[in-house]
This record gives sequence, C-alpha cells and structure tokens, in this order.
Amino acid sequence: MIAISHANFDRAVEEALDSIPDEFRPYLENVIVEVRGRPDAKLMREYDVPDDILGLYVGVPLDEKGPDLAPLPMPDRVLIFRDNLCEMCDSRAELVDEIRITVLHEIGHHFGLDEDRLADLGYD
Repeated sequence: MIAISHANFDRAVEEALDSIPDEFRPYLENVIVEVRGRPDAKLMREYDVPDDILGLYVGVPLDEKGPDLAPLPMPDRVLIFRDNLCEMCDSRAELVDEIRITVLHEIGHHFGLDEDRLADLGYD
C-alpha cells in the first residue's frame, strides 16, 4: 500500500487524462471524472461491482447514443477509487501507472470498448 496526498492523486488522474490524444477530446466534453475513496454500498448494489473495484464507467457508450438522448443528456461519469488503487500498489511509480491504466480503461468503455478489447490494448 502506498500513501499519497489527495492533490497528488488528482494530479496523476489529470496527467492520465492529458495523455488522451487531441482527436478524442471532443468526445469527452460530456464526461465527468470523479475521484472517490471507495465505492459505497449503494453504488456496489446498483452496478453489481465489488468493493475493491478500481474504476467504473457510468453512462451510455458513444456507440449506443442516438438522437433520443439529445439535446441535453446527463453527463457520463468515470469514477476512480483512490483507496483501492493505493492499497494495491507498493510504489508511487506503480500507483501512477495503475491510475493511468484505470482512467484509460474507463474512458475506453465510454468509447464502447469491451473488456476483451481493453485487455488487447493493455488496459486491463
């Protein structure tokens, strides 16, 4: 387990987001990235996820969106779970790498990529 300040963790999330190529940025304008300590009981029940989940995409993937969601759909959200990520890592470098992988993995779901494709790309 590694300890890191909330500010430094948030900075690592921002750096991961900054690594996304410019051509994809317009498709992320309606995506909120939120850092939480851990998933709460309601979230775990609602999305059927375990308490040690690292990240979660909540929304409708781009390839499933249609005109029926226009003009003002609720923003999609990417939730990143700080405590779970910190618990699995033994060094700052490992944590920063896991944050990057988790952020890009969840953003991949926004683009409609499934778990198998994300694994093929190295984001598992």
